[in-house]
Amino acid sequence: MDIVFDDIGSYPLPRGEESRVQQAFADKRYGDITEIICDAMRQKIAAGVDAPTYPQFQDMNQQFLRIINDPACDEAPFLVNDTCAEIIELHAIEPVAREYFEEKGERLRIRVCVTGAIELYLNQFGSTAYTDILELFARSIDRFVKNALDMRSSFEVSVISIDEPSIGVNPDIMFDDDEIVHALNRSAKSSRVDTEIHLHSPIHYTIACESDSINVVGVESAANPDYLELIDKNDLKQYDTFLRVGVARTDIFGMTAELNERYGTNVWKDTSRLSEIVTAMETPDTIAKRLEDAYGRFGDLIRYAGPDCGLGAWQYQDLAYQLLANTGRAISMFRRGVS
Repeated sequence: MDIVFDDIGSYPLPRGEESRVQQAFADKRYGDITEIICDAMRQKIAAGVDAPTYPQFQDMNQQFLRIINDPACDEAPFLVNDTCAEIIELHAIEPVAREYFEEKGERLRIRVCVTGAIELYLNQFGSTAYTDILELFARSIDRFVKNALDMRSSFEVSVISIDEPSIGVNPDIMFDDDEIVHALNRSAKSSRVDTEIHLHSPIHYTIACESDSINVVGVESAANPDYLELIDKNDLKQYDTFLRVGVARTDIFGMTAELNERYGTNVWKDTSRLSEIVTAMETPDTIAKRLEDAYGRFGDLIRYAGPDCGLGAWQYQDLAYQLLANTGRAISMFRRGVS
């Protein structure tokens, strides 16, 4: 199976638009920012992303909690009404999907990211363990998943991602493994496409493997190549689970710190060196070599590849676009090499 190039979701806003966009989300004036969302989606497509995620400009927690906690939208506390469980960005990108169909003659494949129940629970309740409330969050997330898949649209949802970056990282998680597995099962019960879990650490990746709803484990292996050594190929085979490997670094502050040390400067103030992130550090050759190394270890168990994490912190759209484009070239190079 061909390795699919996808991205995690977040993306820089155009310079100077941050406050206006966030206020539009808060005021539910989505029409005011539709073109900004569409333009970012066009950039991802132009960079060669096979299954781009809708541009995630909102805080990953508040994007869903704002709806779940709205008294006008709840069926019960922490259980969102079916009719309200919508990802507004999916409606916003419809014009781009129509353009794509008119040009290519086929539907645009997209990836939909949804913040997971554990992550939302931690945001609201911290280091407690109310399993009934976790269940409600999970059921709410599944309603977002179901509505995304059931949309009548010009695009095709080919991947669902449940974003759970705290699993394996946050010591405040008080739920046991079985409770987490149950929450993952319930969070994507309605999914009928490939369903990834986006983690920041693979330490507890087997929890995701045990979930009936998850069939792809994401590993941020570009910045942390040792993470791949934590993955047992036999576990993946046993649970019929695949990998999404990070092949391009997105830790922008770590990379700029390297540049600052090298040149004795602050590249956020003296931006003349900032482009070296994509011209000298994260080049297509470097990215392709990471994918080759991962493939040598896991072979066809790798189903998706792309940047480690989202690009929202990159501040400049042209820089983020170039990283995606470099990743696209690298994956094309890899495909030619194994064909």
